[in-house]
Amino acid sequence: MSTSPRIAVIDYGMGNLRSVAKAVEFAGGDVSIVTQPEELTGAAGLVLPGVGALADCVSALRSTGMDEAVRTWIAADRPFLGVCLGLQALFDYSEEAETTGLGIFPGRVVRFRLPEEFKVPQMGWNTVRLTQPDAALVKGLSVAGESFYFVHSYYCVPTESDLILAECDYGLKFTAAIARGRCFATQFHPEKSQTKGIQLYRNFVSIAAAG
Repeated sequence: MSTSPRIAVIDYGMGNLRSVAKAVEFAGGDVSIVTQPEELTGAAGLVLPGVGALADCVSALRSTGMDEAVRTWIAADRPFLGVCLGLQALFDYSEEAETTGLGIFPGRVVRFRLPEEFKVPQMGWNTVRLTQPDAALVKGLSVAGESFYFVHSYYCVPTESDLILAECDYGLKFTAAIARGRCFATQFHPEKSQTKGIQLYRNFVSIAAAG
């Protein structure tokens, strides 16, 4: 019998599901792919990954009732990790196709408007600075900066500054990750970020294992 915590990874028909699931498994989680709220029974942690269009992401979650399941999970302070679109979906509104998000946290998602020397989307490695260095998700990471891999044209602007876990610079300062209780989400892709990314997933698996 496995002693690894069961980590549910939400499949809503969009990209990077496989790479996230493999990374969580490598980090010690017992992964199950879920599409319906009832499949969350027995899970110790929940991951919402995503690559693509936010409107499609939110629409797919609503069509299965997973939107409300995510709200309920986070409201209960159960271990949650959002990745890329899984971060953006948590806010009220996005400029991308004027999308209404899940509204779990107040704030909006806006498109980069930068000088022409900055390519949009931001694609590649960038340095992330921690603003909540004691958060369990970032245990063992450098406060001053670790490099993670980004692919995005939009970034989150939380209304509540104490939600911000990490920041990054790309023509302007933007939110790279958030944390509140045991809810975490990153704009970068830990599964594409080699050793430090796997460490972040290990930290999340440890959070889930602690119950």
